Amino acid sequence: MQTFHSRLGRRVGAPPARQSDHGFAVSVMEHLGVPAFVLGADRRVLMWNKACERLTGAPAENMLGTRDHWRAFYDKRRPCLADLVLRQKFEDIALRYARGGRAVHGRAGAATENWCEMPRLGRPLYLAADASPIYDEAGAMIAAVETLRDLTVEKQRQTELESLAALDGLTGLLNRRSFDERLTLEARRALRAELPLALLMVDVDDFKPYNDAHGHQVGDACLRTVAQAIRGALWRAGDVAARYGGDEFSLILPDTDRIGALRVAEHIRGRIDALRIANPFSAASRSLTLSIGGCVAARGFDGSAERLVALSDAELYRAKRGGRNRTSIATCESDPAAFGEQPQSSGLASACGLPLLTGGPTFQRDHS
Repeated sequence: MQTFHSRLGRRVGAPPARQSDHGFAVSVMEHLGVPAFVLGADRRVLMWNKACERLTGAPAENMLGTRDHWRAFYDKRRPCLADLVLRQKFEDIALRYARGGRAVHGRAGAATENWCEMPRLGRPLYLAADASPIYDEAGAMIAAVETLRDLTVEKQRQTELESLAALDGLTGLLNRRSFDERLTLEARRALRAELPLALLMVDVDDFKPYNDAHGHQVGDACLRTVAQAIRGALWRAGDVAARYGGDEFSLILPDTDRIGALRVAEHIRGRIDALRIANPFSAASRSLTLSIGGCVAARGFDGSAERLVALSDAELYRAKRGGRNRTSIATCESDPAAFGEQPQSSGLASACGLPLLTGGPTFQRDHS
């Protein structure tokens, strides 16, 4: 078995001093604190230094002379960065590391970051890799060296910070910015897949006098309670709840029709009603209540996410104007002008076999 030293270091006729210097360089690489390995032109492992052994849990004796270096990083066979550099497959580098990491490359080498399964360790690591070609005196590529850095802790911290940045600090729901981004994505997906998309806007009735009378701590506790009730009404992984602002919340319900949206809205109102939180300032009840407005973009609706918000807000205003403590949901297909018509009151909850969980009536608008 040829070693890194024998294949790259000892050339016929090379001066002894040159050979000695090269041997020292090889020794330095093998004992370097940075994890590194070298592949020959045939993509067999020529060197697997001690730091690489510690990082991967794979001993050098199992790697030298083989093409099994991928096994130290992945569950299934796939090329490492040094493989792609040796093959000059720079377009593959961009494709392979487009998801879950990043990549930069050029003729002098490549650098990437991505998650690796690390089968021998039994846990994934987020590794930064740099791979550079090695040329002989004639300019022919004879090997590639890949160095590695473990960035797992930094990546986890970054992910945690990004997650926190997406949430509202008081309620733990998505914040307004995250809501806007998610709604835009879901609106595009619904349009592309020709699926319905429901948006609900939830407002705490007469919250301002309640908050002024009881103080911000009690008011904040009230908003957290509402947020918990909303979170408990989401049964599917794709449903999203957000704090839209102040005492207003929003729910994005993909692939949900008018009946499904009404079920969710009434369930939320019922959960709050069951708590019997006293609110002497309520115009609709002696306890805390919610008004909910919503819009269902049916198949063929070509409106924007902004228009969906505007239409849902209009329905929320309709519920408020109708006496609060109620739900008003509209359906829109391809003709946004249909929303200029007057709503029709209906016993939709009763017709669907849904008990009204609060005392307020339910309004439904259906325009096809």
